[in-house]
Amino acid sequence: MRTLLLLIAICLLSGPAPGEAGPVERWVDEYLPEAISLYGELHQTPELSLHEERTAARLAAIWRSLGFEVTTGVGGHGVVALLPNGDGPTVMLRCDMDALPVTERTGLPYASTVTTTDDAGRPTGVMHACGHDIHMTTMVGTTRFLAGHRDLWSGTLMVIAQPAEETGAGARAMLADGLFERFPRPDAAFALHVMARRAAGTIGLRAGFGRANVDSVDITMIGRGGHGSAPHTAIDPVLLASELVVSLQTIVSREIDPLDPVVVTVGSIHGGTKHNIISDECHLELTVRSYSDAARDHALEAIGRKARAVAAGGRAPEPKVVVTRGTPSLFNDEPLTGRVRKVLTAALGPENVVESPRSMGGEDFSRYGRAGIPIVMFGLGSIAPRRLEILTEGGVEPPSLHSAEYYPDPLDTLRTGMIAMISIAVDQMPAD
Repeated sequence: MRTLLLLIAICLLSGPAPGEAGPVERWVDEYLPEAISLYGELHQTPELSLHEERTAARLAAIWRSLGFEVTTGVGGHGVVALLPNGDGPTVMLRCDMDALPVTERTGLPYASTVTTTDDAGRPTGVMHACGHDIHMTTMVGTTRFLAGHRDLWSGTLMVIAQPAEETGAGARAMLADGLFERFPRPDAAFALHVMARRAAGTIGLRAGFGRANVDSVDITMIGRGGHGSAPHTAIDPVLLASELVVSLQTIVSREIDPLDPVVVTVGSIHGGTKHNIISDECHLELTVRSYSDAARDHALEAIGRKARAVAAGGRAPEPKVVVTRGTPSLFNDEPLTGRVRKVLTAALGPENVVESPRSMGGEDFSRYGRAGIPIVMFGLGSIAPRRLEILTEGGVEPPSLHSAEYYPDPLDTLRTGMIAMISIAVDQMPAD
């Protein structure tokens, strides 16, 4: 508790952003101490993907206390909270709950000291190194405002707390558990994600593709073992794998439209046991990133084709190629993004709403869009401008998401996130 009070004091010494405040801003500024306290508590109690039991229970209890109709256990530990408020559209707001198997090294007084064993039985620290604690805190503040100001909007507010975003399993599990059959089908859905290298107080927004298809490919090149001194009596799978690594790069450079981005990365290659032994097999693990479904299908087909061609050229048996399709690419609905941009520009000022760069990272919020819901995800700057300036002057890159040293500056980050989400929700569900 003492460290949480210290966190509140440190944040509030800097004060809210200057400028004339409207009713939303005034409410948010009054609520900030409570929000910062909740953030600190969530940061200190992280849970791994598919183990978000206590976090889900906490959010469910908050939303019940605000008058929401709450259902737990959707797709694992997923929470769905509904607040009907007259006629109007159904708008879904999503936050994610899971943390990462990372031992925190921020040195903060409220740093996570949680340890556990992962699903493989290995000991690990646990940390909200991807900002999901910010996402949840922002959502709690947003729902508190909307529940207490029902005269400002009309419709049905649908809030979900999603498990297992980090593994890409959470959205899929909630959809498979009947998210849009058991509950009202939303007319639009919104989410935010912290940005590790953008100043707190700013928003990044982009229409169209913003996050990538994320697929994995496991390849086993099969050879014939033998002695390293007599390679002519064997078929060397390590050599075949090495040739394949180079050949794979021609997929992007010579087969894919250069205006349709694709990344093929061999992240792991393992073969052999000793200097003078030619092994029987060599294993490769690939991540494949793309935006369009056409480029995705082409790249995955080409990987198998290249692997088989290399094997045939080396007189080797046909390789084993296993493709695991992961999170689909995220496409921000273009008309909806344009509307959100106008709302956020009015709420935060044009200088604080910037064009967000594309990313080849993945985000399973995309699955709600693939289910036919217009979606918009925006980026939330999370590093205090002065801290960002000091790092830049020193030639130091801010720690990235998933780093043990990443931490957001909660005051301006939460303030901006709540103002943005509240403003979007009120705009989408105008009062009669």
